[in-house]
Amino acid sequence: MKIIYEDNHLLVVEKPVNIPVQADSSNDEDLLSLRKDYIKKAYDKPGNVYLGLVHRLDRPVGGVMVFARTSKAASRLSKAVSTRQFGKTYLAVVEGTPESDSGSFEDYLVKDNDTNTVTVTDAAHGKHALLDYQLLGHKDGLSLLRIRLHTGRSHQIRVQTSSRGLPIWGDQRYNRNAKKHQQIALWSYRLEFDHPVTGVHLIFTCDPPDAYPYSLFEGVNYEKDTF
Repeated sequence: MKIIYEDNHLLVVEKPVNIPVQADSSNDEDLLSLRKDYIKKAYDKPGNVYLGLVHRLDRPVGGVMVFARTSKAASRLSKAVSTRQFGKTYLAVVEGTPESDSGSFEDYLVKDNDTNTVTVTDAAHGKHALLDYQLLGHKDGLSLLRIRLHTGRSHQIRVQTSSRGLPIWGDQRYNRNAKKHQQIALWSYRLEFDHPVTGVHLIFTCDPPDAYPYSLFEGVNYEKDTF
């Protein structure tokens, strides 16, 4: 697995697609355990290795992700997430084209834990969900969106786009047109936050795979007109 950055406090990696972030009922290898094993071997650490989980990505989603190597770093990064000082930007290829080239999606979402699905509801019954988007390209009936999350609700991007007739290509859960062999075209592209110890502002990016449907937009500047 690709290591993007590491120091005594942080470990930034490229999460592969279709691997759970944390151990679950599938008993498949999970990213957290694999990265703990890496630290244990790389630094010859005895006993249990600490690695803090401060944010998550859905199992089918890949891209940049950060872990905390100390409890102090974990606490400060978690606070940054809760106070919206932790920037998360995604790339998504959706079916169709949004009405405007840029804008915001704002909804209230509720999760059904029995089916592990999320739907749009009203303010009295759901949690507030807000994102900004920008259209980066359109080809063959598909659009490439850059999305900046303001809230981190479960399945947020997938539900907010699909509820507007813009389902993510290959999304097996929220796109009725998705084929079984397709891989969801949602990618964690950029993380931005202050270092939990030094305070230095950090930005990490990770380009999506050079494969369809991302390949339709080869040459597109992912940083164009940044938020």
